Amino acid sequence: MTTASPTSVGSTPIPDGTDPGGGVLGGRYRALTLGIVSVVLVIAFEATAVNTAMPTAARQLNGLGLYAFAFSGYFTTTLFALVVSGQWCDRRGPLRPLFTGIAVFGAGLVVAGTAPGMWVFVAGRAIQGLGGGLVIVALYVVVGRAYPERLRPSVFAAFSSAWVLPSIVGPLVSGAVTQHLGWRWVFLAVPVLILLPLAVMGPALARSEREHPVLRGADLDRRRTLLAAMAAVGAGLLQYAGQRRDLVGLLPGIAGAALLVPAVLGLLPKRTLRAGRGLPTVILLRGVAAGAFFAAEAFIPLMMTTERDFSPTLAGLTLTSGGLSWALGSWLQGRPGAERYRGAMIRGGFVLTAVAIAGAALVLIPAVPSWTASVAWGVGGVGMGLTVASVSVLMMRLSAPEDAGANSAALQMSDALGNVLLTGLAGVLFAALGGGSLAAAHEGAADGGSPAAFAVILLVMASVAVLGALLSGRVRARA
Repeated sequence: MTTASPTSVGSTPIPDGTDPGGGVLGGRYRALTLGIVSVVLVIAFEATAVNTAMPTAARQLNGLGLYAFAFSGYFTTTLFALVVSGQWCDRRGPLRPLFTGIAVFGAGLVVAGTAPGMWVFVAGRAIQGLGGGLVIVALYVVVGRAYPERLRPSVFAAFSSAWVLPSIVGPLVSGAVTQHLGWRWVFLAVPVLILLPLAVMGPALARSEREHPVLRGADLDRRRTLLAAMAAVGAGLLQYAGQRRDLVGLLPGIAGAALLVPAVLGLLPKRTLRAGRGLPTVILLRGVAAGAFFAAEAFIPLMMTTERDFSPTLAGLTLTSGGLSWALGSWLQGRPGAERYRGAMIRGGFVLTAVAIAGAALVLIPAVPSWTASVAWGVGGVGMGLTVASVSVLMMRLSAPEDAGANSAALQMSDALGNVLLTGLAGVLFAALGGGSLAAAHEGAADGGSPAAFAVILLVMASVAVLGALLSGRVRARA
């Protein structure tokens, strides 16, 4: 659920009081609203469907040793695309990066769906990440440029709601397709679904571009673009080195760290990695929350299929409760009177997330009912809804107007980095504890893993969530 902030736009907003089109579904905005929400809906469906189909895909491609790469590879390239898309939108408007991103995203789905082996499949997921990073930033820029300020909360609420239906339907549809037609059709069908939203919103988006032209036409900031590329390549090299676990992997590991560390320091606010009080900790906590939750979530369907003999459909449905309760947590933090408890909600959200991840590990005990994982993930969704939304609110409150765009981009970078690094760590643990290895993947082994591998991954991610709860007291700067 990686998102970009609407404040990352470098554009002229529509002043309040000049909106003749009514609400977001009024005559002026109806087509644009339906189009962009439909794009989010398709992306959400793809995300939930992939979680369901991934264990089957990895086993049939003899690539369980590269299972984590299929997730972290997506977020690795997203690191680069987020920075490029933000600059591209600021300088040329969102139309080109949006449609380019959708085309690249669709191309990645086709590559993954037709992959003859796991490395090609991972490459397809990486291409998807490039497209997804371009798209999500461009969509939020569209909202910032095309809608007056009073309507933007309604659009963002619709974005969050767009994840609810896919959380319910996605695992069912993806599981049925995987079982009866094959996992490849889960990937190959999604590009077709994107065509209708494009047709609906295309004319309205073009009109918005004409009404609010971008005056800046400067080239991209080469330094930030280079830092984003360094971060992406460095993260990829570290993941590869972690999977090797031998002397051959030492050199790419050193090179990856040498690229990633200065890139992160240059892209994130000062003192972020030291959890400096105020904004630096707020930025850091976004990555901690996203990384812990999604790294655990990536392995839960695989755990349910290998340890509890779940079908792909049932394994995917285990995560449905998290999507539904995430919306509930987001709604709770936005209720009147909740503002005074912002810090407590962040801490409580991390605690709930830690409890949920640890609770999911209980299904590794044979006597524990299988539905325990679904209940636990519902608890985790509430925690994430409270934490992620509250962190975003605090980021905006602690940002000066002239810094809002840069801080919004930093928040998204932290989110993506947390996903990349912690999912990569989960992959290393999975391989090291008998869940699969790079050598096994090359040799065509299809071992489903061991309970110890899943247990360690989930307990480590629960510990990361506990760390987030301990750091949450630093979100407020000293008076």
